Parts: sequence; structure tokens; C-alpha cells
Amino acid sequence: MNWLNQGAKKWGLAGALALAGWSGLAATPAQAQGAVRTVHGDWQIRCDTPPGAKGEQCALIQSVTADDRANAGLTVIVLKTADQKSKLMRVVAPLGVLLPSGLGLKLDQADIGRAGFVRCLPNGCVAEVVMDDNLLQQLRGAKTATFIIFETPEEGIGFPVSLKGFAEGYDKLP
Repeated sequence: MNWLNQGAKKWGLAGALALAGWSGLAATPAQAQGAVRTVHGDWQIRCDTPPGAKGEQCALIQSVTADDRANAGLTVIVLKTADQKSKLMRVVAPLGVLLPSGLGLKLDQADIGRAGFVRCLPNGCVAEVVMDDNLLQQLRGAKTATFIIFETPEEGIGFPVSLKGFAEGYDKLP
């Protein structure tokens, strides 16, 4: 099953280019850009004005590290496009991921599928999806999202991300 078919309409670079300021976010909390506006459970709303942007842009963000690998981190960024027509989820995974294997997603114990990476930056590789209402409702109803990266075709590393505060934070996202 493909993550796209389950919860998203398309992958693309258009959103990444339109909101390029958030694509440079690092995979560790200490390096995340933007000022913390509010905290909602385990999520933060951070706002920044990217270079060349007409105004401030905000995103709902959570960064985690692997329990057994302190140097392996992952950042989940959820934002609305400036025209409020699209909802994006961008995940920055550590360098060294096996790109063809994509990024896996489980919500609680339900396998949602895999999505591909769109590009790699100096601080990590980025997967991005335009979220539809179905995926948004699944995220609202789950307790944990586990993002799975692969270093080899056989070895997946799961990054559990708490969804505590996700719905409230998303609702407050400008």
C-alpha cells in the first residue's frame, strides 16, 4: 500500500519551493528555526519569515531522536500554504536513509504505507505530502505516529512521534 493512496493526494516540490524557508529545518529541536509561539502537548507552533516571503509563516513542529541512536533525529513539520488551500506534512529524516525505500508511516498500529523522499539537504532528507482530510482525521484520532526510515532494505528504524496536542495545535495554526 502506498501512503499516497491512503492519506494524501500528491507529492511534489511545488509546496516545498513555495515554503522553502521551512525546508531547511534541522532534524533536532535545538536547530529548529523560528520562534516558539505556542506549545500544544508535545507540539510547538513556530513562526518565521523566510527569505523573500511577504509575511510570516507558521508551522506545527515536533522533533524526536531514536531511543537507541542519539545522533539520529527526525522532525515533523505541518503547515498550511499561504493561500490556505493545502495542508502539508514535511518530514526531515537523517542523512544516510535508503531513498528508494521511502518513509514509512504507522498510526498507532495501523500501517498507512510509505511515501518517497523529494530531496536531500545538508541536514537531512525531506519527504513531503499534501494532506487530505482523511489523513488529517487519522492523525487527529491516533495517539502515536511512527515514522520509519530504512538504512538497508531489511533494517527499519521507527521514530515514535506523540500526537498529544496535535489536533489542538493544528486548529490554532494560522
